[in-house]
This record gives sequence, C-alpha cells and structure tokens, in this order.
Amino acid sequence: MEQVENKQVILKRYAVEAPKETDMEIKIGKVKLKAPKGSGAFLVQNLYLSCDPYMRARMRDFHGSYFPPFVPGQPIQGFGVAKVVDSDNPDFKPGDIVAAITGWEEYSLIDKTWQLRKIQPDSDIPLSYHVGLLGMPGFTAYAGFYEVCSPKKGEHVFVSAASGAVGQLVGQLAKLHGCYVVGSAGSSEKVDLLKNKLGFDEAFNYKEETDLDAALKRCFPEGIDIYFDNVGGPMLDAALLNMRVHGRIAACGMVSQHGFYDPQGIHNLYCMIPKRVRMQALLQTDYLHKFPEFLEHVSRNYKEGTIVYVEDMNEGLESAPAAFVGLFSGKNVGKQVVRVAQE
Repeated sequence: MEQVENKQVILKRYAVEAPKETDMEIKIGKVKLKAPKGSGAFLVQNLYLSCDPYMRARMRDFHGSYFPPFVPGQPIQGFGVAKVVDSDNPDFKPGDIVAAITGWEEYSLIDKTWQLRKIQPDSDIPLSYHVGLLGMPGFTAYAGFYEVCSPKKGEHVFVSAASGAVGQLVGQLAKLHGCYVVGSAGSSEKVDLLKNKLGFDEAFNYKEETDLDAALKRCFPEGIDIYFDNVGGPMLDAALLNMRVHGRIAACGMVSQHGFYDPQGIHNLYCMIPKRVRMQALLQTDYLHKFPEFLEHVSRNYKEGTIVYVEDMNEGLESAPAAFVGLFSGKNVGKQVVRVAQE
C-alpha cells in the first residue's frame, strides 16, 4: 500500500493572548493513500484551507464553546476544499470535490460529514470561493443580514471589518437590498477597496479616527438602523451611541478582543433602552436550512456581476501559520485562503 509524506500544521501549545506563529509548527508525517476498510471514511487531498477568526477560540483550553478546542500535538482543523483520493463511503468516490471541515495538512481522513457538501465544479466560480463567498463566511453574512438584521429598503447600514471575508458580502447584500452602506476598515487600501470595488457608499479607516463616535456621526448624521458587528470593543461602544430607534445589531464577531486575556467591557449598553435596540448574536449553523437559498442567490448574483469577492491567497501549507496570525493585525486584504495543492 502506497505511503507518502503528509506535511501538517500542528498546534504546539494553547495560546493565552493573540495567536503567534510559534504556537504552531510544521511537521512531516506519513499517510497511506487508502481509506481503512469498514471505516466509512474517505481520504482527501486538501486543495484550499480557510483562515477564520473563530479558530482562535479553539486555540485555548476552553470547553464551553460551540466547537471543542484543538488538541496540542495534533493538526489544526478548519474549513477547506479537498479532492477525494480513496473512499470507503459509498456516497463519495475518488475525484469528487468536497467542502468540509478538514485538517491543516496535505492529506486528511474524513469520517464526519457534518457541514460537508459535494461541489459541482463550475468554470465561472473559483473552487476556493467555497471556503469564502460560497462557504461559511458568505453564509454567515447572508444569514446574519437577512435573518438577524431584518433589513428594509432605504435603511442605514454600518459594517465593521468591512473588507473581510464576511463584511464585504454583508455590504454588497445591503446595497442590493436598497440600503445606504458605510464600512470601516484598517488601511487606506481597504477603504479604497470598499468604495471603488465593493460599492459601499462611504468608508473610513478606523485607525486614523481619534473619535469613533464623531466618525459615525459624520457618516450617519441621522443614525444607524443596522450595525453588523465583526469587531466588538470600542467600535461597538461607538455604534451604540448612534443607533436609531428600533435599530438592530448583529453580533457576528469580536476580533478586537481576541488578543486580550482579560476582554474589555462595553460602556454604552444603556443606549439600547431608550432606542429599543435589539442586539442578537449569530452562528451560521442555526440557519443551515437556508443554505440552498443562499447558494442560489449569491452564485447567481456573482455570475451576473452584481456581487464581487476579494481573496488574499497564500501559497503552500507552510505559509498557513503566518496567514492565520495575520488576521488579527489586519494584514489580509479580503478573505484569507491558503492554497495547499494545485487543482
């Protein structure tokens, strides 16, 4: 039975503060290119891996979350696109392309089919988009905007981390819905991207603003109807001061807090009471019944040119630790993906 080398990204130790490249290491293992008989599993070659902020929570020794922690000494796991090499599962055959939770390694044995789907290759849509635009981040944007934010035409929408994997699609969905949309990002390059490629009405670099409340009042003199929050922290505090009556806040992410052992508190929650603001957290897994509708809607709009998507592609598995760590300092421009192997 053929055995080949299997390069892997291993978690060395749990991260206490913001993740560092030294929390991970590259190791070379061995793998048999055969799915074990009677296992019901299938072996895949990983093509693309997704770097997502939620993975930071799995790098700590905490068991009270919706995902269990990674195991030190074992490969990191995340969403990926992969090609089936061998199968002991009648539903999957060699050559099939799947989007799945897989290991950060060249080859993985998959025995759990939760949130796994076959991909029918489409020459108009890059395969890597199935970990971004048409994957978990894209679906998070879709479910969060339509199901949590309950948008109405003409409403004023604010999106933080707006050039990221989720934010860039939220903004475009809001524009297609007839809303006025403003995004915040962390560089002039990203601000330019928001306004000139992604179609936001306005955008600002939060790092250049000495007063976030003033920045939001400048962009939203009449207040905010919908805040899609990807960052938490001071930006959430400022948004709370600027919400309109019956405003909605979708709490999608708190990336500003990932580097803190002792997270910062929020000061302006009292604003929710007089304005009757509704704030709701979301996980895309609560809305999986909407996934086929999302896939059809976003694929069609992408093919029609009314939705665009920006990727930041790193080459080679060995680049994955740096790509992941870069999420927390804003190094990525668009959805961060690692290409492990050529299609």
